[in-house]
Amino acid sequence: MIFRPGRVLCAGNLTEDILAWPVDQVVFNTTVWVEDIITSFGGNGANTSYAIARLGGSVRLIGLVGRDEAGTSVLRQLEHSGVELRVDRCDLPTPVTVVIVRSDGARSFLHRPGASRNAFADPPEFAGELVEGCSHFHLANPFAMPNMRAHAGSMVPAARQAGLTTSLDTGWDATGQWLEVLGPCLSHLDLLFVNEDEAEELSGDRDPARAADFFRSRGVGSVVVKLGARGCAWFGAHGELYMPAFAVEPVDSTGAGDCFAGAFLAGLQAAMTVEESLRLACAAGALSVAQAGATAGLLGLRETLDWMQARTP
Repeated sequence: MIFRPGRVLCAGNLTEDILAWPVDQVVFNTTVWVEDIITSFGGNGANTSYAIARLGGSVRLIGLVGRDEAGTSVLRQLEHSGVELRVDRCDLPTPVTVVIVRSDGARSFLHRPGASRNAFADPPEFAGELVEGCSHFHLANPFAMPNMRAHAGSMVPAARQAGLTTSLDTGWDATGQWLEVLGPCLSHLDLLFVNEDEAEELSGDRDPARAADFFRSRGVGSVVVKLGARGCAWFGAHGELYMPAFAVEPVDSTGAGDCFAGAFLAGLQAAMTVEESLRLACAAGALSVAQAGATAGLLGLRETLDWMQARTP
């Protein structure tokens, strides 16, 4: 796929995550002892942008947080990691997600949307300082923000019209409005990230190749299907590639898909091939899963490449 040199402009939600691990059973009116409780930033936009920056890429994040202490902490952490911020603040509280993680890595979310209810009330204008130095626009989970449902279909083509290549990471739609929201985006997407369950909901087919055909027949340039512990598959104009996952002991799957997408974009930004970028993405996903917290396990690019090399037969 075509990926010109330049910064990634990422749009998505930012949250404060409060994670408890491990929790295999919740019984009311009792106390559950856990190994760890972690507070950090989270959200699809924040996680994806952090992964890009952590792997040496250049990224600008747009979104909304509250004017509270949590919002200040989230922004400070992201800025320290190298993410360039164009994040507004409002009087609503910063979104918070309480993440309950089971000992096998499965998790459940308790989410207070807060400022996400007002995020992207008006779609951004892809002009001037917002897009200066950017070559690619990435939309991280439009289903996570109410206003994004209304604007995703206009934002992606507007980014294309501004000369940016485009990508979108689907996320899960609890309301079942899948194609109603994403349908208008598809013909304007150079790259679509989707996991097996999301692909089935959107296309009606669980087979990755047939699901990818569904998306590509509607104008998507390339499709990456995330297959969890089995790795991933890429489908494009010049064929298909399958990449196995790196075997790790799962601790927490929170944010692994965001880290995967960010790493793939960072690989393309670094002029890696699609195959090399897929492998880097699988490594980032595995590193994320191997530690509690969405991004706590991520390494820098050199360390990630060394980690991958040590696991190559």
